[in-house]
Amino acid sequence: MCGIAGYLTDRPTSGLAGVASAMAGRLVYRGPDSSGVWADDEAGIALAHRRLSILELSPAGHQPMLSATGRYVLTFNGEIYNHLELRRALEEEGLSRPWRGRSDTETLLAACEAWTPEAALKRTVGMFALALWDQSSRELLLARDRLGEKPLYYGWQEGSLLFASELKALSAHPNFERRVDRDALALFLRHNYVPAPFSIFANIHKLPAGCLIWLSANRRDARPRPYWSALDACNAGLEAPFKGTLDEAQDELTRKLQASIAGQMVADVPVGAFLSGGIDSTLVVALMQSLSSRPVRTFTVGFDDENFNEAKYAARAAGALGTAHTELYVSPQQALDVIPELAHIYDEPFADSSQVPTVLISKLARQQVTVSLSGDGGDELFGGYTRYGLGLQAWRKLASMPSPMRRALVWATENIPMACWNRTYDIASWLVPRHLRQSNPGDKIRKLGDALKVATPEAVYLGLISHWTSPEAVVIDCEEPPTIQRAGATGLRGSSFIERMMYVDLVTYLPDDVLCKVDRAAMAVSLETRVPFLDDRVVEFAWSLPLEYRITRESGKRLLRNILGRHVPREIFERPKMGFGIPIQSWLRGPLRPWAEELLSETRLRRDGYFRPEPVRERWDEHVGGNRDWGYHLWDVLMFQAWLDVQAASG
Repeated sequence: MCGIAGYLTDRPTSGLAGVASAMAGRLVYRGPDSSGVWADDEAGIALAHRRLSILELSPAGHQPMLSATGRYVLTFNGEIYNHLELRRALEEEGLSRPWRGRSDTETLLAACEAWTPEAALKRTVGMFALALWDQSSRELLLARDRLGEKPLYYGWQEGSLLFASELKALSAHPNFERRVDRDALALFLRHNYVPAPFSIFANIHKLPAGCLIWLSANRRDARPRPYWSALDACNAGLEAPFKGTLDEAQDELTRKLQASIAGQMVADVPVGAFLSGGIDSTLVVALMQSLSSRPVRTFTVGFDDENFNEAKYAARAAGALGTAHTELYVSPQQALDVIPELAHIYDEPFADSSQVPTVLISKLARQQVTVSLSGDGGDELFGGYTRYGLGLQAWRKLASMPSPMRRALVWATENIPMACWNRTYDIASWLVPRHLRQSNPGDKIRKLGDALKVATPEAVYLGLISHWTSPEAVVIDCEEPPTIQRAGATGLRGSSFIERMMYVDLVTYLPDDVLCKVDRAAMAVSLETRVPFLDDRVVEFAWSLPLEYRITRESGKRLLRNILGRHVPREIFERPKMGFGIPIQSWLRGPLRPWAEELLSETRLRRDGYFRPEPVRERWDEHVGGNRDWGYHLWDVLMFQAWLDVQAASG
């Protein structure tokens, strides 16, 4: 819902409203229904808003909005799902004034006045990014939701603090300096996204999830601080574990998910859900349908390539649940047609190739609904990623493996093409138990080979999640900064290796890759997405569960599987994890080859001056020659190069 932008200057300035309006104008698709600007030239502050109307469709929900006393001004992107509970609490405490409308924005402002802004944030259940101006103290509060569902960028540029939902809004400000941060580019090559608090531009930051920051002309060096800490929540769960039986845990988790989903189904516009046929999205839809008196509208995108097609499973799940299901089978050309849009949609280099089907399913859903629920977060909370089992197995074997054997295995994974591993696996897959079968085994074997080179469990994990393992050898004049991914979950007390991997994914990969991917794709077509698994009460309960309730030797998501088994036949979802991707490897050798060749030409790479041509060209030649599969590595470079073209075109 919506897009926000604005800025604070260190001196009284005229014309602030016009500049802020231009900034928000870059975000029309995030809020096509209306716009607003509030400015105080003497104080040097301007707040702007683009509105996608979800709750309170009348002008009573217009933003920026002033609090009842006029002390606070708020521009807000998101939803406060418990805002009616907050209203009742304010009324019971005698702290509310007559309400002007039904918007959660008005509720949040009243809560800020009554309880202080930080106390109000701690009592919210929702997703948001916001800017709150205190006219009394002349300070600006920026804040972001607990798990990072909604984006917020900020930074000082030549005496002005700029902030916005997306980078393209910042670039509309005359003081914005469009300078690439080469250290952040190194992180991008490793992770296929730029992790918070970094952004691709120097001196521009992502506000970390669950954090707030107070800024003013005299407080430029303020640092973000948490109002809610994922680390504290996870530690609290580990230190006070759930004591009930597995059945009792299933019942309690069901109640918490139902409460989350019921709150997120509330809207004054049509609501639906993405349905892949996997465990997470199918469970969300199953619980939605149990709470609805009419068929839930569900959406899926399918591909003719069986290695990337989950649509048939989604159709079976939809049939079992009785949803109003819409599926779109996408031709390779339709998918390819999305690729030129990606650099503009994502606004920052982003190279998770599942961005392509995510854009397609968002476009499909927006034809019928304005809000769509998704199953994101289930993997991080309930151990769904195959790398958890792979990482643990790898570390156990590494700890006992003689050095000569380790060196031989590294050689095999580096020199035998992934295509060969995939063909061998296909031939022998009948020997592998069904629950242990893998999709794209060659890629996982390559990552396992990288992991064989390391000496600590945290380094095993870093190897499994890395694309380019030595980005400093590729990016010119960079120094890769320290990150949580490299350091590991150092503050997680009494945890296992798997729990440490899950925690790092929860605070890095989830907000900076998964949630970013969905937010940008959906908001590009004015579709709001909501994520029931990321209700903080669900997150905190999940981390109180014994690990064996979440993960077994056979698979992850034990509780989710058991709950879902009450709603649909198990054969629909008891299958190898497929993921939501596209055949990047083969496309780069086929229909995408001319486009990629142009972006990766030695002349182009030298002219741009960001990448050393030699390692990039070496991997490109090996890939198109069929000797190695470097699709994901090359996609990283291609997405940056395509992003550079968009930057050049936008000035």
